[in-house]
Amino acid sequence: MELRHLRYFAAVAETRHFGKAAQALHMAQPPLSQAIRRLETELGVELFTRTTRQVSLTGAGEVFRTDVERILTSVDEAVARVGRFATGVEGVLRVGLTGSASYRQLPSLARLVKHEMPHVRMEVHTEMLTPAQELGLIERRLDVGVLRPPIRQEGIAQRLIADEPLIAAVPEGHWLADAQGIRVEQLRHEDFIMYGATLGSVVNDAVVRSCLASGFYPHRAYEVTETSAALALVAAGLGVAVLPASIRSAPREGVVCREIEDALTVPLALAWRHDDDSPLIRQLLDVLERHDMFAREIEGMP
Repeated sequence: MELRHLRYFAAVAETRHFGKAAQALHMAQPPLSQAIRRLETELGVELFTRTTRQVSLTGAGEVFRTDVERILTSVDEAVARVGRFATGVEGVLRVGLTGSASYRQLPSLARLVKHEMPHVRMEVHTEMLTPAQELGLIERRLDVGVLRPPIRQEGIAQRLIADEPLIAAVPEGHWLADAQGIRVEQLRHEDFIMYGATLGSVVNDAVVRSCLASGFYPHRAYEVTETSAALALVAAGLGVAVLPASIRSAPREGVVCREIEDALTVPLALAWRHDDDSPLIRQLLDVLERHDMFAREIEGMP
């Protein structure tokens, strides 16, 4: 039994007329009649009652029509689905994000994907520092990453999303909580809550360089693996954290954010495998480009 024979049957069942069905199928009537006869022979039942004036479905034909409609609908949906996949408008997009990017960039990215790529499902992995995202991309566990350059792995392309200032997160009641703007030197005697030293954090590096430029090395009182944990410790009054300004998008009770006038900035970029030519990635890049999600290009981008 061939798929075209099911379509022939469906056309005759719909029109109840061999001539009209043949016309709709863009074929001659005799081959259509012969194909339906062969189908009936193969099934061992009559599907139509034929008279000189009309064609009607038999009981078996009615039952068969229900199943044929379901089969043809499934086939048409499968064809449409694979077409959408081939053009990058359907599939699964595996995204890695740094902790701070989860607060500001994730909602924007998710809204754009939902609106512009409605058949794409996002699989989100948050609280991933840059080295972990690089590895995820290279090992093909991630499709794109929202991370902080520099990228050290070869074969990863990137586009800058933002260059974020570092801000201070201090506990409520802290002596700097009411300051309109502070300088790095004012944090000299504070306990710092930072990412673990072995995690390769770009933010950590920028914090240390900012402090060294002001003549001191930050006192690392607590180490965390997640941005949310750093903010929780700040809220508990255990120290201060210097983090990207994205954290303002997720205010936490007990934490006050203050601008730092002379701190360094940290870049945030979208990254993907340079050799990934999947339609899904091309579609995503096009959507982000059209909605001005990218800033200037990063020098030396692969």
